Order: sequence, then C-alpha cells, then structure tokens
Amino acid sequence: MCTGDFIRVLLLTAASSAILMAQKSAAVMTKEMQASITPDRALQMLEEGNARFVSGQMVHRDYIQKVRLTSEDQYPFAVILGCLDSRQSAEILFDQGIGDIFVARVAGNVLNDDILGSLEFATKVDDVELDHLTGLLRKIKPAVESVGSPGEKHTSKDLAFVDKVAAENAKRVAQEMRSRSRTLRDLIDAGNLKVVSGMYEISTGRVTFADH
Repeated sequence: MCTGDFIRVLLLTAASSAILMAQKSAAVMTKEMQASITPDRALQMLEEGNARFVSGQMVHRDYIQKVRLTSEDQYPFAVILGCLDSRQSAEILFDQGIGDIFVARVAGNVLNDDILGSLEFATKVDDVELDHLTGLLRKIKPAVESVGSPGEKHTSKDLAFVDKVAAENAKRVAQEMRSRSRTLRDLIDAGNLKVVSGMYEISTGRVTFADH
C-alpha cells in the first residue's frame, strides 16, 4: 500500500542534445548518448519530460520499432525506484520511451537488499545514474515519529501530515542508500551520481523536485 500523492527520490545520470531527437523518432538511446549525459542533464531531461506530460504535449514514439531496436542492448540514462501505486508509472509521468530508463517498483518505495542490489547493478554495471521514490507503514515509522509530536494522533485522511511524512521518508531513504551502499556512495562522491527528492501530485501529474 502506498501513501498516495507522491513519487519520491531520485538518483541521476546525464545526456546530450541528440537524445530528444532520438526520443521523437523510432531511434533509441545509444551507448554514446548515455555516456554523454551528466547527472544534472539527466534531471533536466526528467523535468522536461514531466512538463510535456503535464501540458499534454508528449512525444509521439514508434514503440514497436523501439522494441525491435532494444532487443539486444539497452542504454538507459536513469533508474527510478517508485511506488507500486497504479497511478505512478514513471515512464509516462516523465514522458520516456522503451529503453530510456530503468524502473523498479515496490509498495511504499521501501529500500531492501534486493532493491539496493538492483540499483547498484543499474548504476554501476550498466552505467546508469538515477533512482528513487518513497513512503509506507512500518518502514516509514521513523519518518512518522520525526514529523509528528509525542501524543499526537493522525490518520491517512490528514493529507498535510501524510505529505510531510512522505517527504521526510524520501529524505531518509536517500540517506540510507548512501550509508548502506559503498558502490552508490563512491559514485556520489565522484560526482557521477546524484540524489534528488521529489513529490508527485496525483491530481495534476506534476513532479516537483526538492533542493533544485
């Protein structure tokens, strides 16, 4: 079960100006394009994609051709860890095509060893850089306790409180990624990986990134 109105945190990589042309055609992300992308450029690409989604001006893609072209290789520029929520399809929300991004989804976007290993594989082995979104029950108890005051009682109907918990949980999971994984930590320290938190508005489809 997901907390609702949000996608959460992200780890990033980068890209070049030729990439949008590839996205608009039947072409796909190449190894050269992937290698040219920086973390800041990757974030910009996601922001631009989300802006297209919100405005209803999404890129027209030949998905069948992209399926054929990615049948042997794939070179995503980002990996996103998101919630299982049916309303939070990262490829659609960020207007990306087949082969553009890795997406891992789990209820609550919680971080466990399996998910962490997948993120390490994606960012290290496949040279991708980007990931993450969060908020749920037992796993988010530290965030709940951090945002709330002793003795206070809240329910899921208290949307303002839920949003605060989700944002706090996103921040904590991002910190946990760094503390638990030397692989991710080394990439971050080297400037090859970036962690950015964000909130998704289900009512508008807009993703707002924090600290950016």
